[in-house]
Amino acid sequence: MLRPLVPAGLELDLFEGRAWVGLIPFTITGSRAPFTPPVPFVSDFHEVNVRTYVHHGGRDPGVWFFSLDAASLLAVAGARAVYRLPYHDARMRFDVQPGAPARFHFVSARRAPAPPPGCDLRWTTRGGTRPAAFRSLDFFLVERYFLYAAGEDGTLWRGQVHHEPYPLQEEVALEGLEETLLAAAGITRPEAPPLLHASPGVEVRIYLPERVGD
Repeated sequence: MLRPLVPAGLELDLFEGRAWVGLIPFTITGSRAPFTPPVPFVSDFHEVNVRTYVHHGGRDPGVWFFSLDAASLLAVAGARAVYRLPYHDARMRFDVQPGAPARFHFVSARRAPAPPPGCDLRWTTRGGTRPAAFRSLDFFLVERYFLYAAGEDGTLWRGQVHHEPYPLQEEVALEGLEETLLAAAGITRPEAPPLLHASPGVEVRIYLPERVGD
């Protein structure tokens, strides 16, 4: 199912023979270009992406994005131009209720086409956090330090990502999952329940992309 959706220059990265797809909602805060300060009302926005896991020639395991939706038109335009990533402008809402458990409600709807692809996700977390165990499935899915993209001419690009290991919540429970983003990407969602991860976040640095093979 996934092989035709990924460029021929990349190989699907498998864990024990299985490919994985991620549906990842999150919030970006303090986003900025090098040597510039964050801009109020521009640097903070919500995002959701659909991705799978790839490598190039057995090296540099990273992610391939089928889509990235963001509630920032400037971020969409910039990421499309600089990183050649398939960003889409979307309306989003992310409600957080602290407590034990903490409750989260994330809603997104792409501004076009109609009917708009989107998602309505509800989950809870409780307990402390821990990093993923090295070489575990959690580590395979969460700790990725390259992103791949393709230009309009099919040229592959790779951007390096740097961050500390993600602190993962010890307990995550899914309370609601409605989405059409996978179908919009040409992917049929498996019937099995998803594997869940949640994190309070880390500081991330993304370097400018380089042509794969240079």
